[in-house]
Amino acid sequence: MPVFGLGTWRMGEHPEQFGRDADVIRAALDLGITLLDTAEMYGEGGAEEVIGQAIQGRRDGLYLVSKFYPHNASRSGVIEACENSLRRMNCDIIDLYMLHWPGSFPLEQTFEALHELQDSGKIRDFGVSNFNLGDLESIPPADQQHLGCNQVFYNLIHREVEWEVSDWCQQRGVPLMAYSPLDQGGSLLQSSAVADVAARHDATNAQIALAWLLHQPNTVVIPKSVRPERIKENLAAVDIELNEQDLADLNNVYPAPEQPIRLGMR
Repeated sequence: MPVFGLGTWRMGEHPEQFGRDADVIRAALDLGITLLDTAEMYGEGGAEEVIGQAIQGRRDGLYLVSKFYPHNASRSGVIEACENSLRRMNCDIIDLYMLHWPGSFPLEQTFEALHELQDSGKIRDFGVSNFNLGDLESIPPADQQHLGCNQVFYNLIHREVEWEVSDWCQQRGVPLMAYSPLDQGGSLLQSSAVADVAARHDATNAQIALAWLLHQPNTVVIPKSVRPERIKENLAAVDIELNEQDLADLNNVYPAPEQPIRLGMR
């Protein structure tokens, strides 16, 4: 799985902007981004349709991630949702398919469907999103060791995942995929503490916030932007190496949780 991708939340919400959104995705691909994250929830399938437009003739080498609603997490619901996502993206296979957040259907049903989709070649891997420790432990034991990902709300300000969830995932080799890596609304872009570290690296606040996440074990970032120049800037975070002083300074201002705290969700 690539460590850096493009999120597509809020894309595809307005049909008159489909062309612009597709151009943004094509620009990201031109810059070398190969992971695209979406969900059937985004624009009620609109974001997947935008991706379908953008990747025509370019599917090879891409890593497509999508998620299905909890109310579609029954055995038949998962299969139907996946087929609808494949149709909207006009492709034959999804690389990583995830339950968007915990719901009411028994997870045994959900994972039976995911295995069926995997066996039929419609998905390569499966995972979950927004799962707390208790949610993870409720996954069928045989599947806990084979999760492709837990996608979570994770950034310097919101480090809730580091209380138990990240340890559980690391012990089983399950990657974390951090959404809203610059915090909701990009609050880290105004942080003076991040700016101090950025100045040492001739970098931007966004680049440092993303580099910090990429420094965490087995962690993928999926910042969303509709500006190609910002996407290019964000992607440069992959080449930034934070030193011990940088990490200590950031940790001093944005410490990890010291007591049980529920995983954040946006």
